[in-house]
Amino acid sequence: MTFEPDPAPPRVPGMESAGGFWDRFFATRLLRRFLVDTWREIDAERHPAADARGRYDLWPLVVLVTVCVGLTIQEYIGERDFFRQYFPELAAGEYGELRAYAWWSGWRFFGYVVVPVAVILCARGQRLRDYYVSLRQFARHFRIYLILFLLVLPFVIGAAQFRTFYLTYPFYKWANRSALDFWAWEALYALQFVSLEFFFRGFMLQGLRRRFGSSAIFVMVVPYCMIHFGKPMAETFGAIVAGLVLGTLAMRTRSIWGGAAIHIAVALTMDMLAVSQCPPAESGLRCPAHGDIIE
Repeated sequence: MTFEPDPAPPRVPGMESAGGFWDRFFATRLLRRFLVDTWREIDAERHPAADARGRYDLWPLVVLVTVCVGLTIQEYIGERDFFRQYFPELAAGEYGELRAYAWWSGWRFFGYVVVPVAVILCARGQRLRDYYVSLRQFARHFRIYLILFLLVLPFVIGAAQFRTFYLTYPFYKWANRSALDFWAWEALYALQFVSLEFFFRGFMLQGLRRRFGSSAIFVMVVPYCMIHFGKPMAETFGAIVAGLVLGTLAMRTRSIWGGAAIHIAVALTMDMLAVSQCPPAESGLRCPAHGDIIE
């Protein structure tokens, strides 16, 4: 059995003229250059899902099943409710909530990094260094990510003007108690972001690149959007856009570290803005949360 490359899609009458119309706008030309042209470059590197001897490539199936396993482990074991139920003594006390978040972050690292890395190392023909873990590529494209952060920053500052922002962030509500609480929480939060970027923008994209080309980005965005369910609707819709942009950048630069850096920088900024409005440390009160009765 042999596999032929997918035929070029037929031209749709009128599309050329429509493209010419929209290309008059700078934003459209920018999006076309940044997204569409990049996707075409990625697709140009795509190979049929079979080797020269005609054997079907099972690796995409292994990747997707691993994704299912990793997400399922986190949903049923890696949540803080599991920790509180089975380790009530550790979940109690002055730092009980912080230990619960350490459990949550640790299982994110296990499901997002340990499980897929184990699969990669056990697979024949797969190399961990191919999964976008290069710091050199991040350094070469640092300016792109800095510009993205500066573009996002006004929206973060704008969101911080709403009351719901301070009821949501920081997730760890005792982050205002001391520098230890704040930075311990930020370290756990950062570990979760690095793990998340490796899983979605490294393992999934590189693992599916050969079979799906740039469409791997859209496959990745589906579970990435779903892990935001339960958060504010605007943030969940924003995750779709962020997934497309960061996924495109990861495949273009072959590095996950830019996405991790943006996530960490934005999260740190949000938490610092939120904590600045929390009760002072000497009050002995935690940051407000949804459901609190506030006079």
